[in-house]
Amino acid sequence: MVDRLRGLAAELPPADGVAVFNRLYLDVTEAVRDRLGGGYFADPPAMAELDVVFAGRYLRAVAADAAGHEPPACWRPLFALRAHPGVHPLQFALAGMNAHIQHDLPLAVVDTCRRRGCAPADVEEDYHRINGLLAEMETAVRERLMPGPDLLEHAEPFTHLLGAWSVGAAREGAWRTVGTLWELRHLPGAARAFAAALAGSVGLLGRALLLPLGPHTGRGAHDAPDAPDARDAPDARDAPDAPDAPDAPDARDARDAPDARTGDAGRTGSGTPGTAPADRLPEAGNRPAGGSAGTPGGAVEGDQAQLECSGLPSA
Repeated sequence: MVDRLRGLAAELPPADGVAVFNRLYLDVTEAVRDRLGGGYFADPPAMAELDVVFAGRYLRAVAADAAGHEPPACWRPLFALRAHPGVHPLQFALAGMNAHIQHDLPLAVVDTCRRRGCAPADVEEDYHRINGLLAEMETAVRERLMPGPDLLEHAEPFTHLLGAWSVGAAREGAWRTVGTLWELRHLPGAARAFAAALAGSVGLLGRALLLPLGPHTGRGAHDAPDAPDARDAPDARDAPDAPDAPDAPDARDARDAPDARTGDAGRTGSGTPGTAPADRLPEAGNRPAGGSAGTPGGAVEGDQAQLECSGLPSA
């Protein structure tokens, strides 16, 4: 999986918004790999399997976009705005983390537990150990992606954004979502509906995280006075629809999904998934949406193949 992430990093232009998240995700995946054999985790094989199942969801989203299909609703804002000059790299990193942690992670935990014949409680200790690993990396990531004082002087909304999204809060919310999905595992219809609503609400938050903050915030946007505003940005909802699995509810349009502030999935106490008064994070870039069919992640797979034995939809 590390090799596949490295291959994707080599293919994407550095300024691409997906490339920004991919660099961060590669760093985290390598850090987890390096701790599998050193006694860091109580159950290294389970964590290795979880990491592969988890990363597979991101790579399938990349493959769907490269094939001209819509990725899951939680990923659409990042893929739609990946080349917007008014979006700062840190925003791309936050949006990618938002989609991957608050949607992909709880589904991956449930998938892994079903594959291994265990319960979420059996992996909970190691799940929270990764929180500590991420905290160790947070300072370096923030320093690498944080804009300079010349930008912050003109971007009060940006500084507010930095303090409004927390990786720790997002992972705690994702763990609560694991509990809900686990309780619904014997009710496939309810589980699909819940997962569809989760994807939509996480996508709405991702859209907010990627709101262009003006000509002073983009990578070189200060060189383009006429940079488009959010209304001119490409809308993922206009992209061609990906084929649905049989009987799976349609979760392609985040507008129809419940607002994250009204649901319990991924809540962190503030009413919005992944939001907290402190803690910030990650990095970013610029390529036309799309890609080559050879993008790591392979051909687009159906929902049932994506979810292994869980029966839950990817969108």
